[in-house]
Amino acid sequence: MAITKFNPEELAPPIGFSHAVLGEGKFIYLAGQTSLNKENVIVGENVVEQFEKALTSLLTALKAAGGTPENLVKITIFSVDPVDYRAHSREIGKIWQRLIGKNFPAMTLVGVVRLWDDAALLEIEGVACI
Repeated sequence: MAITKFNPEELAPPIGFSHAVLGEGKFIYLAGQTSLNKENVIVGENVVEQFEKALTSLLTALKAAGGTPENLVKITIFSVDPVDYRAHSREIGKIWQRLIGKNFPAMTLVGVVRLWDDAALLEIEGVACI
């Protein structure tokens, strides 16, 4: 596995993400994860709690496929309230650092009207390279 990150000086400095990631190897495509628990119930009262559960579920799927957090090359986050997500970015960043560390793949945050589960505030999908 070879992963190289690119952050051109001509672009705004990335904070918590990379502008481009080149991966060479096998790819793992990770389905979108919400804060759905094993009993099919959305858990977490707010975006921070739901982010932690969704990211934990994504990492569980990644591990099952033979990957580690360092293998992540792309993350997409779908949020029903991007303003609320951004308002809690420090808390979310602490969860990221605790679960993933300092690996910052290419990332996108997309505002959406709603998700499959009405109670879900966000969904996280990803791509990893091993």
